[in-house]
Amino acid sequence: MIENSSEDLSVWERLERGRQAKAAAGGYAGYGSPAFGQRSLDGELVEDPEEVQIVELIRRHHKSGKSLQKIADWLNQQGYNTKRGQTWKRISVKRVLDRLYGKTSRMSEVITKSDSYSEDLFRHSDHDKPS
Repeated sequence: MIENSSEDLSVWERLERGRQAKAAAGGYAGYGSPAFGQRSLDGELVEDPEEVQIVELIRRHHKSGKSLQKIADWLNQQGYNTKRGQTWKRISVKRVLDRLYGKTSRMSEVITKSDSYSEDLFRHSDHDKPS
């Protein structure tokens, strides 16, 4: 079978091939904005230090038994905003926690400044996961 030239491919197909090649090489493929706690720097996902602190606050409040809505209310009262500058909602907090506890894959393969700090935040042992 003859491989299609780039001229024969649609824009979407060319973009998709580029994303796949970048992801295969270990780069950030750029499917939407990075997850909360991350940012893209020179085509790589890296921790966003300010957002990582908020992720840690969310984790602590969740571990203490606060509901998702109470956590969202607290974040809003403290003046914290989401990545897009919006107020926190219950679902926003849930998405951060889902990524944190490994229920979605977007928090994996983040370049960190400190591996041990990253392990504490992003790769909790089984006793830290909610039951």
